[in-house]
Amino acid sequence: MGHRVGDIAQALGAEAAGDLDLVIVGAAEPAMAGPADLAIAMDPRYAVGLAQGRARAAVLWPGADWQGLGLQAAIFAPRGRLAMAGLTRMLDPGHAIATGVHPMTVIDPTAQIGAGAAIGPFVTIGARVRIGPGARIAGHATIGDDATIGADALILQGAHIGARVTIGDRFICQPGAVLGADGFSFVTAERNGVEEVRATLGQRGEIRAQSWVRIHSLGAVTIGDDVEIGANSCVDRGTIRDTRIGRGTKLDNLVQVGHNVQIGEDCLLCGQVGVAGSTRIGNRVVLGGQTGVVDNVFVGDDVITGAGTLIQTNQPAGRVLLGYPAVPMAQQIDINKALRRLPRLAARVAALEAGQAEDAP
Repeated sequence: MGHRVGDIAQALGAEAAGDLDLVIVGAAEPAMAGPADLAIAMDPRYAVGLAQGRARAAVLWPGADWQGLGLQAAIFAPRGRLAMAGLTRMLDPGHAIATGVHPMTVIDPTAQIGAGAAIGPFVTIGARVRIGPGARIAGHATIGDDATIGADALILQGAHIGARVTIGDRFICQPGAVLGADGFSFVTAERNGVEEVRATLGQRGEIRAQSWVRIHSLGAVTIGDDVEIGANSCVDRGTIRDTRIGRGTKLDNLVQVGHNVQIGEDCLLCGQVGVAGSTRIGNRVVLGGQTGVVDNVFVGDDVITGAGTLIQTNQPAGRVLLGYPAVPMAQQIDINKALRRLPRLAARVAALEAGQAEDAP
């Protein structure tokens, strides 16, 4: 099924010009676009590719000379990535999961399946599970006992939802994610080396053999509406209280959220972020890729970190952080500049010391 250029522009709330009845069936980069594609050239840098491709219509920057670029129609996007969000939503065919329950799925007789749900093959749904209306669950997913999944959720291949996990509406879970595994929590009968070095900042007393005793996870995981969890990410259940992820928060692939963590609303946790146990994260926090957050700290609302940042202490709202350990981003940039000067500074110091040695009587 194709879409008229005029209909696309209307759906995006964007202006359009030219032949608005022109039908397109897909989107492509300018140089690779065919006659039925909408070329994506929302910056003048990408205009050169239009001459290499065969697109008749394109999404362009405001004020672009679309006729001079040889196009029959154009859509003008003041905010390119926002236009991409709407365009990709229109063109995405979605995941083909047939409505109803596949015959090779195992569902406990006490489970409740909402109207219009679609459940693929080799899915296992445990006792007393509640699946909301319109939910879609792809093959090889598992839903543990007493879990609740909201309306219009999408759970993709091989995802594992643990026992007692509660999930809101319009949830998206990418393949291989695990929600509700036990937390990583162990203790020793006597004070162990980790406790000792934390208290003494590295000094050790007598070192002796010790064994780890498991602390079981009695809590679960609670997830709000409109949350997305990336592929192979893990959210551990709480020890006593639930681990919580607030409405609208998005986790990238390979994100680890430890036991008892509380994450607010509309946060972004990028790839390979790790949040240790019992940490609290406010609303609208953005953690860049490979950011680490140690246990039992608080990160305030609207904090943003650059990639590779390590947060070791409480951070007030609104800070922009970078570095290991985390400092304000401007300060870390100054530190980086100073580090680059160190070889020259060391050479100058060595030269000065050599000169002083020669002048010594």
